[in-house]
Amino acid sequence: MYRNRLLAIALILVLLISLTACATEETPPLEEQKVKAKDEEIAQLQEENKKLKDRINELEKENKSLLSRSIDVIELIKEKDMEGLSEFVHPTKGLRFSPYAYVDVEKDQVFTKEEVAKLGEDTKTYTWGNYDGSGEPIDLNFNDYYDRFIYDEDFANPHIIGNNTIIGEGNTINNISEVYSEGHFIELHFTGIEQQYEGMDWRSLILVFEQYEGQWYLVGIVHNEWTI
Repeated sequence: MYRNRLLAIALILVLLISLTACATEETPPLEEQKVKAKDEEIAQLQEENKKLKDRINELEKENKSLLSRSIDVIELIKEKDMEGLSEFVHPTKGLRFSPYAYVDVEKDQVFTKEEVAKLGEDTKTYTWGNYDGSGEPIDLNFNDYYDRFIYDEDFANPHIIGNNTIIGEGNTINNISEVYSEGHFIELHFTGIEQQYEGMDWRSLILVFEQYEGQWYLVGIVHNEWTI
């Protein structure tokens, strides 16, 4: 009987040793677990870093494309080549003209691509909004509006270019980001024209673009200046 008890105890010890060995084989030491967790964390961070780099490259390509189109657009505006400009006009939304930084979706004039192409010869008088200060209606044909509220300075050679950043700020509310929530704007800015006015005669022309089928199109031309 004593012998049987010894055999039983020995068997139990063998089983315990076996279980301990199995546990040791199946469960890595604590340090190995920490190393494995760190490796997984590093791999995850590397993947996230790759995604961020890819996104940055995409944004850089978009910005280059947009800036390139902005240069083309402002050159066409400078030449008053409305037929050429029409090729950059948004196919479905057309092109809105705003005399001041507050984009009035009710009063600002909007023209289709086809209409923009013919604006240079259009002698019709349109109401483009209201003059700052007097509140009188801006009743002008396109060529007169162009001289006063589009290319009143050489915006093809500005002092500063803002990329989706507001530069010129006055008393008029600038709601471009709200009206064109899906857009991107380029601001061509003059800090001042005549020294005697100490910068109060600053000017901006803002080109607003939105994407359509993977391409940037012009949806807004916004003029901005010091307002009362």
